[in-house]
Amino acid sequence: MFELANLIRPNIRAMQPYSSARDEFQGEARVMLDANENSLGSAGPELFNRYPDPHQRAVKAALAKLKGVAPEQIFLGNGSDEAIDLLVRLTCRPAQEDSILILPPTYGMYEVAANLNDVRLERVPLTPEFQLSADAVKQIIASEAKLVFICSPNNPTGNLLHAEAIEQVLRNFRGLVVVDEAYADFAAAPSWTTRLAEFPNLVVLQTFSKAWGLAGLRLGMAFASPDIIGYLNKIKPPYNVSEATQQHALAALADAPHFEQMRQELLEGRTWLLEQLPGLPIVAQLFPSDANFLLVRFRPEATAVYDYLLGKGIVVRNRTSQPGCAGTLRLTVGTPAENEQLVAALREYAA
Repeated sequence: MFELANLIRPNIRAMQPYSSARDEFQGEARVMLDANENSLGSAGPELFNRYPDPHQRAVKAALAKLKGVAPEQIFLGNGSDEAIDLLVRLTCRPAQEDSILILPPTYGMYEVAANLNDVRLERVPLTPEFQLSADAVKQIIASEAKLVFICSPNNPTGNLLHAEAIEQVLRNFRGLVVVDEAYADFAAAPSWTTRLAEFPNLVVLQTFSKAWGLAGLRLGMAFASPDIIGYLNKIKPPYNVSEATQQHALAALADAPHFEQMRQELLEGRTWLLEQLPGLPIVAQLFPSDANFLLVRFRPEATAVYDYLLGKGIVVRNRTSQPGCAGTLRLTVGTPAENEQLVAALREYAA
């Protein structure tokens, strides 16, 4: 039985959050002398001398309409990595007292957050097809871990995990189930944000870094029940999302046609690469992708291909050391010209 209060560290339940100047006063005033800001303005061409809204109300209001959730169900942070770290700190006592559970191969920041917070790590590997087996689901459900991180579409493999297996975990795991959807905009499946009302233990992570093309802003999203979001807001730094980031995010959200145009172009690029790569003799296996990248197994030696591409000025990601990923490189979908350069270089290597 899921009980949120039983997951939250006792000291966090009892703590009082920091009260910033912008928590105690909201709105406009002719004379603002409450926050020790520089009243004369800013160095540089733009004005950023006032602290940003600590609760990012305008961005959350726009996001709530887009995602079909309430603003109280949204947390915004410095990339998804901030939400990952805060979720671990929120629930797990350090000194190896508590644990989180991950499903390798998967996104490396979950392990970094565990190590940083001195939290034990449980690993339940995915199958060779990078899915959750029935035994893996049983292991997760039996675990005493406070969190399980499920990356879907998965990084570095690119595939969606089967919804039925995730649902089994949601219905039976006693901790928080964090579904990381950084690449969900490239997948032909509904977001788990549509099931938040059904699962009080569900947290969905998304990001502006991928389909929105705003990696340089460092803006991540977490969607969950108002109670979970309330705890995240309680422990976050007061001004964790800058005014510049909030302004750029609002402009991006208002430019939905451009977002959709980029998304479609990247999907077309993915399809083109999926058609071109299997014909190359050095490609041993091409894994299905629901993301903006492809995991490809090369013969005879992936690292040699990686070094060759680097010599051509083409940088890809060597994933051959990851569990279940021996001999693989991760290829991000680029512009049409970049995709053509990549395929031409690989064809030349094989010749």
